[in-house]
Amino acid sequence: MSLSVVVPAFNEEKLLASSLAAICSAAAVFGSDWELIVCDNNSTDRTAEIARAGGAKVVFEPHNQISRARNRGASVATGDWLVFIDADSSPSRELFADLKGAIDGGRAIGGGCLIAADSDALSVRFALGFWNFISRNLHWAAGAFVYCEANAFREIGGFSEELYASEELELSQRLKRIAKARGKEFRILTRHPLRTSARKLHLYGWKEIAVVFGRFLLQPRKMLRSAKACSPWYDGRR
Repeated sequence: MSLSVVVPAFNEEKLLASSLAAICSAAAVFGSDWELIVCDNNSTDRTAEIARAGGAKVVFEPHNQISRARNRGASVATGDWLVFIDADSSPSRELFADLKGAIDGGRAIGGGCLIAADSDALSVRFALGFWNFISRNLHWAAGAFVYCEANAFREIGGFSEELYASEELELSQRLKRIAKARGKEFRILTRHPLRTSARKLHLYGWKEIAVVFGRFLLQPRKMLRSAKACSPWYDGRR
């Protein structure tokens, strides 16, 4: 089974090179049967140049939206399986070995993995511990790492382009319905968490993040459909 790794990237020149190097090292467990695609999501820095230097095929999406960037990358993917990895994340070979095992086992139609951060701050560990508990028990994939059969992804129309955040949770729900109908599963990989950046907590702080979360609690439908309301993902602060 061949694999396409899709990385959405908006102004990611600071972290992209190290993330792509980690992906290339990890994906070696698939031999030569994989490809790397970076979607430059209207960046104003050296994101596209760094992606090409890192061995990626680069495509462009002019509309700043994570779901559109992922879908654009997937539109040129040739693999039987897709895995979407954020540009500030570094997977290990062990995680990709678990991914290969899930694919080769034939039971999974898609899934995600647990998340670890590049910070030992108590607040960060608490936040990720809470998320990992939810992910493990509700079978929700974190956006930093989502994998699925390419055919299933295309059958359900990919990530919702109505949403500017939480699109990975909505996709998880639709993939779980397909998995149940086909006697398969949506599997969260738990042995080797994905290491990702905790920069949002450092850049924004808990006060700003609490404001965003408050918007979600008060008007979730409206908030998730507005790039402005989802500012930590779209204001370009890096």
